[in-house]
Amino acid sequence: MKSSFIISFALLVSFSVAAQDTLRKREVNITSTYKPVLKESAKINFNATPPTADTIKPRLQYNIPNQNLVFAFQPGSLKPLALHVDTGGRWNNDSYIKAGFGNLTTPFLQAGLSLGDGKTAGLNVYAKHISSKGKQNFQDYRNTNVDVNGFYQTAKNMEWTARIGGFQEKYNKYGYQPKDLVFPDDSLAVHYQTWRGRVGVHNINRTQYGISYAPEIKVDVFNDGLSNSESNTYIKLPIQKEVGKIFAVDVALEASLNRYKPDNKDADNNNFVTIAPSILFKTPNANIQAGIRPAWNNGDFKLLPNIMAEFGSADKSFSFQLGWVGYLRYSGYQYLAGFNPWIWAPQDVYNTTIEERYAGLKGSVGDHFSYGAKLGFNKYNNQPLFLNDNIDGKSFVILNEAKMKVVHVGGELGYNVGETFSLISNLTFNQYTTDVHDKAWGLLPMEFTTKMRIQVMKDLFITGDLYAFEGSKYHNENGDSKRLNGAIDLSGGAEFAILKNMKVWAQFNNILNKEYQRWNRYPVYGFNFLGGIIFSFAQNNK
Repeated sequence: MKSSFIISFALLVSFSVAAQDTLRKREVNITSTYKPVLKESAKINFNATPPTADTIKPRLQYNIPNQNLVFAFQPGSLKPLALHVDTGGRWNNDSYIKAGFGNLTTPFLQAGLSLGDGKTAGLNVYAKHISSKGKQNFQDYRNTNVDVNGFYQTAKNMEWTARIGGFQEKYNKYGYQPKDLVFPDDSLAVHYQTWRGRVGVHNINRTQYGISYAPEIKVDVFNDGLSNSESNTYIKLPIQKEVGKIFAVDVALEASLNRYKPDNKDADNNNFVTIAPSILFKTPNANIQAGIRPAWNNGDFKLLPNIMAEFGSADKSFSFQLGWVGYLRYSGYQYLAGFNPWIWAPQDVYNTTIEERYAGLKGSVGDHFSYGAKLGFNKYNNQPLFLNDNIDGKSFVILNEAKMKVVHVGGELGYNVGETFSLISNLTFNQYTTDVHDKAWGLLPMEFTTKMRIQVMKDLFITGDLYAFEGSKYHNENGDSKRLNGAIDLSGGAEFAILKNMKVWAQFNNILNKEYQRWNRYPVYGFNFLGGIIFSFAQNNK
C-alpha cells in the first residue's frame, strides 16, 4: 500500500507539471486605467453682486438763517449825493486797486491789501475815496474812509480780531430857497469825521465744558467840525454753554456808554446796561429761545422780553417764526447824521427803547425759489423824527417822539441759481402812529428793493438794482403837512476781465433820470455814470 501511494502521488505531480505550458510567452493584460488627479480646491468668488443703482436725487439740508428778514426796525437812509459803486460777481484777488472817473466830476479810488496766510493770521487794509459835483450850486459831496482789520489765532483755541480806521464826509446844505439867497460857505458846509476802533476775542471750538464766548469792545469818536462832538463805547460779553444735545444756556451782557458835547453846552451822558439770560432748545424741527432782558436806561430799570421761536417742517422747506423781543439803541448824533446828513446838531439825545411782536414764515420751493413774510407790531420810546426847518429850508430839526407804534409788514422773494444768477426782492410797509407829534416826519411808509446779479460768462458779470419808495411827510412853506412824491431809482453795472490781472468796470446810476427828493428840497443827482479799471497785484492761486 505504501508503494501504491507513492506511485499515485508521483503520477499526480507529473500530470500537474505537464499541464503547465512552459513555452507560452509572458505578457500583462491591463483591464483598467488609473490616473491620479488632485481634488479641485475651493476658491473665493470675487464677482460680488453690484448694489442697486440709487436714482433718487439727494436733498442736502442746510440750516442757514435768513439774513434778509431783519426784525429790528432800522429806517434805511438814502444819501442823494453818495454814489454806491457795485462790484459785480466774485473775483479771487488778495490785493487790488480800483480806479475810475464819472461824468459829474467824479473821481473814484478804492484799494485793498491783504497780508498773512488767511488761516491763522491776516491783515487787511481797505481805503476808498469818492467825490462828485452836481449841477446845482453847492451840490457837492466827498467821502473818504480807511480801515485796517486783522485777526490772529493762538494755540489755545482763541482768535483775536481788531479794527482801527477813520471816516470823513463832506456835504453842503444846498436845499435853501429861493436859490438867489447868499450864505457864507462855512455856514453851508457840513463836515463829519469819525475815528473808530474795535477789539474782540472768541474761542474757535467749544471748551471741554461746552462753553463758547465772544467778548468785544467798540469805540467811536465823532465830531462835525463845529464844536459838537460825541464819543460812543459799546461793550458786549456773550457766553453760551451746552447742556446735553438739545439744550443750552445763553447769557449776554451789553453796555453802551455815550457822551455827547454840544457847542456851548454841558456834556450829556447817555448810558444803558442790559443782561439777557435765556434758555435755548434746539431740535431738527424746532428752535426756541426763552429769556428776559433786564435793562437799566440811565439808571431807570425796565424788564424787556427776549422770546423767539421757529418751527420747521421735516424737509426744512417751510418754517414758522414767532417772537417778542425788546432792546435798547443809542440814537445819538452819529446815528442821526448817518440817517440824514442835513440836520442841525441835536440839543438832546436819547436811548431808544424798541419792543417787537412779530410772526413770520419762510421757506423754499424746489432748489432755486425762496420766500419769506413777516407781520410785526412794534413800539418805540424816544424815536427821533426829522422835520424840515422852514426858516431857510436847508436844515432839519430833530424831534423826539416819546411813544410811537408801528405796524410792520414785510415780504421777500428770491431766485438763485448757484453763482450764475441771483435775484432778491424785498417789500416793506410801515404804518406809524405817533403820540406827541402829528406825523412820523421823515420816515418812509413803503420801500421796495430788488437786486440782481448775473454771470453771463466766466469773466463777465452784470448787476442791476431797483429802489422804490413812497415819500415821507414834511412841512411846506406855510407849515402845512405834505407828503413827498414817491420815486423809482434804477441802476446797473458791468464788470469783465481783459487780462489775467485786470478788469474793466462801469456803473450807471439813476438810469430813469428822475431828480426825486428823499428829503424835502434836496433833489438827488440825475442820470450819471462812471467807469474804470481794476488791477490785481496779488493774484490768489489757491
